[in-house]
Amino acid sequence: MSCAGAAAAPCLWRLRPGARRSLSAYGRRIIVRFRSSGMTLDNINRAVVDRIIRVDHAGEYGANRIYAGQMAVLGRTSVGPVIQKMWDQEKDHLKKFSELMVTFRVRPTVLMPFWNVLGFALGAGTALLGKEGAMACTVAVEESIAHHYNNQIRKLMEEDPEKYEELLQVIKKFRDEELEHHDTGLEHDAELAPAYAVLKSVIQAGCKVAIYLSERL
Repeated sequence: MSCAGAAAAPCLWRLRPGARRSLSAYGRRIIVRFRSSGMTLDNINRAVVDRIIRVDHAGEYGANRIYAGQMAVLGRTSVGPVIQKMWDQEKDHLKKFSELMVTFRVRPTVLMPFWNVLGFALGAGTALLGKEGAMACTVAVEESIAHHYNNQIRKLMEEDPEKYEELLQVIKKFRDEELEHHDTGLEHDAELAPAYAVLKSVIQAGCKVAIYLSERL
């Protein structure tokens, strides 16, 4: 949910060659280390990292469902390729956070089925207002997510910017892409949507609730 260049992302999260793995007498314990930052399952603030990865995974999943809904309505129109391009970037975001959930053993939010339905409904519903409605939705959502990512960046900087360097790089990259989507929405007449200010406020209020719940549940 859903904020350039996705080509650089895969290299950021490769495990360091020869990453340490230890076996205890009571079972297998794997120590995962990032290539340069020294982040491991043992030395991170698990509560902070779990919350960040869980909510960001949920947000990117929701963004994918929103764009799926928009494409179902507007995919064959002139704005279809624009929406598809943004959706493709959101797919890359979701893929990365899905990988991080496995790496750091983070469970997904229990609300995934709700975001599946509500995300698609929001995308399709605003698209039924025309391309302006779809773009207004994009502006509202991407602005909320960029703000959310900035909060996460500040939190990780307070924790340990060196330790979390590579996580920070990924979040910053995705934030910048979300801001590109925001600007794309404005360039494609988002502000001409019916009751734009009201629509934007309602969607952003929903985003705040979704973020709050997905961090905790």
